[in-house]
Amino acid sequence: MIAQTPKPPYYAVIFSSIRTSEDDNTYAEMAELMINLAQKQEGFLGAEIARDSIGITVSYWKDLQSIKQWKNHYQHQIAQRKGQNQWYKSYKTRIAKVEQDYSFRK
Repeated sequence: MIAQTPKPPYYAVIFSSIRTSEDDNTYAEMAELMINLAQKQEGFLGAEIARDSIGITVSYWKDLQSIKQWKNHYQHQIAQRKGQNQWYKSYKTRIAKVEQDYSFRK
């Protein structure tokens, strides 16, 4: 589903990852927990997730302070550590300011 974001400006956190071969269902459980928890955070605007050979999660935030608070949230930090120790071969996080957006819908 495409996130319904407000009129810019706002911020996008783009998290791209390559998983290890280890898959014990805890990843899917943690991913669901993280999106549910993020939705409750001040400044969260929405997210879009795609997983194939590379996983991409784009989350949208009101401001940089909201992003910082999410990064430092204790449950999110637990997930980050598990990702580094167990689930990811590599990942990259990018933060970008969205200055313009447009859409199409049939």
